[in-house]
Amino acid sequence: MQFYTRAQSLLPGFLISCLIALSAQFVSEHYGAPAMLMALLFGIALNFLSEEGRCKEGISFTARTVLRVGVALLGLRISFGMAADLGWSVAGLVIGGTVSTIAFGMVVARFFGHGPRFAFLSGGAVAICGASAAMAIAAILPKDERSEERLVFTVVGVTLLSTIAMILFPVIAEILGFSGQAAGIFIGATIHDVAQVVGAGFSISDETGEVATAIKLMRVAMLAPVILVASILVRRLATVSHSLERPPLLPGFVIAFLALMSLNSLGVIPAIVTQFATEIAGWALLTAIAAVGLKTSLREVIKVGVPAIALLVLETVFLACIIIAGLLWLNV
Repeated sequence: MQFYTRAQSLLPGFLISCLIALSAQFVSEHYGAPAMLMALLFGIALNFLSEEGRCKEGISFTARTVLRVGVALLGLRISFGMAADLGWSVAGLVIGGTVSTIAFGMVVARFFGHGPRFAFLSGGAVAICGASAAMAIAAILPKDERSEERLVFTVVGVTLLSTIAMILFPVIAEILGFSGQAAGIFIGATIHDVAQVVGAGFSISDETGEVATAIKLMRVAMLAPVILVASILVRRLATVSHSLERPPLLPGFVIAFLALMSLNSLGVIPAIVTQFATEIAGWALLTAIAAVGLKTSLREVIKVGVPAIALLVLETVFLACIIIAGLLWLNV
């Protein structure tokens, strides 16, 4: 009976989030707009639904719990063999680019008037996998009154930058004279969202598209260790400062991510199950970002301002420069 009552209270908000996700996917498939961005904008337009009434509780549940389910299921897209297939020098370049971009964001954010929370959120989103990484990182950061607006701004920013990069980066790869493999590494290691990586890679050639996708999934695999380190740091800070909520050492959704990645690497999960689970992951993340949009007031997002835009752009340019320099040095 308690379960039924709980489900009944969550259902309206969950269903409105699903409806927005379906609408965003329809617009994406028919008009080519990024589905994540559309879900976010549609959600923001219906922000009043989260302020009071029957939908409020379900929207909060979707923005938190459904998000974590989606992030956990991403583990089925990753395997430990990816690094070996592409070569350890390339894997080192991708890992180095990811870590250095996050560190760069943490250092320069103060010059743009932002604290460590937005610095880590934006740097992680740019370095790892765009909107998905932003939502996963936001899930483990201590909450304050500006947490939602920072997340929404980051998701909108990296999605727009990813779309711009999808158009520009293949041109840059051609100007630099990259081979099909090198172009794939460059695109997979620099563009934020998976869909835009696939679009940019296959716009050059099938070989470039396949390499770009593999490199991108290697970046997605960085999500677990980055969140693990962040969780440990947040936990230590919470121990020092009693004003912060002390999170678990390793969030449950990260444990699930690692477990599924390990099972996928061992090859014990049938391909049809993996394909179905990754589809579910995509829909879970799309529904969660719709709920995040529903919880967000556009007026509050605008307050984040020009310095935040400049920080995201600078982090994106920094990552691209690191990867280009690495590829030229490795002579791939």
